[in-house]
Amino acid sequence: MGLENRLSPEQQYVFEDTHHIDELEALEVGTPVAISGRVLFRREMKNFTFMNIHDETGSVQVVSSAAETPEHAQVNSIDIGDYVGIHGTMGATHAGELSVFASDWALLAKTHQSFPDMKSGGLSDPDTIARQRYLDLATNRASMNRFRTRSRIISMTRAFMEDQGFLEVETPILQPIHGGASARPFETHHNALDMEMSLRIAPELYLKKLVVGGMKRVFEIGKVFRNEGVSTRHNPEFTMMEAYAAGWDFEGQMQLTESLVEHLALAVHGTTTIEYAGQSVDLSTPWERRTMDSLVSEALGEPVTIETSLDQLRSMCRDAGIDYDESFGPGKLLLELYEKLAEKQLWGPVFVTEHPVEVSPLAREHRTRRGYTERFEGIVAGRELCNAFTELNDPRVQYERFKDQEKAGETDDEAMKMDHDYVRALRYGLPPTAGMGIGMDRLVMLLTGAESIRDIILFPTMRPDNYVAPYEIELEE
Repeated sequence: MGLENRLSPEQQYVFEDTHHIDELEALEVGTPVAISGRVLFRREMKNFTFMNIHDETGSVQVVSSAAETPEHAQVNSIDIGDYVGIHGTMGATHAGELSVFASDWALLAKTHQSFPDMKSGGLSDPDTIARQRYLDLATNRASMNRFRTRSRIISMTRAFMEDQGFLEVETPILQPIHGGASARPFETHHNALDMEMSLRIAPELYLKKLVVGGMKRVFEIGKVFRNEGVSTRHNPEFTMMEAYAAGWDFEGQMQLTESLVEHLALAVHGTTTIEYAGQSVDLSTPWERRTMDSLVSEALGEPVTIETSLDQLRSMCRDAGIDYDESFGPGKLLLELYEKLAEKQLWGPVFVTEHPVEVSPLAREHRTRRGYTERFEGIVAGRELCNAFTELNDPRVQYERFKDQEKAGETDDEAMKMDHDYVRALRYGLPPTAGMGIGMDRLVMLLTGAESIRDIILFPTMRPDNYVAPYEIELEE
């Protein structure tokens, strides 16, 4: 009788584990267990078969013997990659290796595809790993651990924010006007309402409407979508957390951000000093603060501000190999210089503060530096981790900023559009507020050591491959 036929039909539909594999080491010898997982290694020795069974928490050796395991001969029908259930007892081999000694087997799922050779290192092609995440997770313990860590980071972030008095909310993903960031949206059409809509590029404007309504501290963790290129740091669909607090300014958001990252580093690594891309980075608080124009000045070896003449700024851009449009004002040119010359050199962590008004249409003007805003970006390992600012809450100024964005939209398809409803909300009164958006994917990259965003998104955006199920081929023949 084959293994697939040994259980009744009802039993084949259900298999209940008593333990995860990572819990087995704490059990006493002789403890009965039921576990399930993939067979990824196997060897025969006389009247014994040794297999390594993997689940999401770890792996364990399973021993089947002719003397103790009914239908032991049928174990030969188990292939690498099969998903099996085992009843047995805890013990150890003569060599002292923790093992489950099988008393019964159940074949829960038969593999019809060849599994990678685990002796040769398993799955290694990056494209296959990203396309067939199910196979990557089944064969790559490091990948499984990385995604389990991602889940912990998201969960701990929610708990941290709630402990700080923030209320988690949900805002629309389908929006009639995309706003809250400068980015090209994905657009679609709603048939019933006969209207054009966009997938959100940020939840910002809706969250600030909730602050107007009286929700003093709100946050949202969710998907946002930007119709942009794909790289090691960019995926068109990604996860962001945005948080808004009434009564705060951008300094309050700096303290929240650095405290959150420090908290997560301690929880994941037990220390605030971690390794990333072969270098050490200390995430402990407080983080360094630097103004954008001071960093550009340092990189160029001469003072540069938004008061520097357009001719000089353009000349500096040309010397740095930066393409620019004649419509760029001093603030935009300063930003281009910063991103080209300074940002990647910041190992950090550092908060880069005081972005020009010209490139910060939703941020409040700095209280002491005219032409700059109370805005910061958190930079770690040469990459932007977050963006935040004291929120502009003057409806007339916000309206004028939107008008400027509409004009910029004639040459920039990432410019924001006029949002009259948001202006109306501001007219009811937005209290002093600060907001922050942090890329959760980049945060996970940092805390897991991943250097490509594809390694921490379960199903990254890719061109489809040309796989055709063999059953379709059989039908065609």
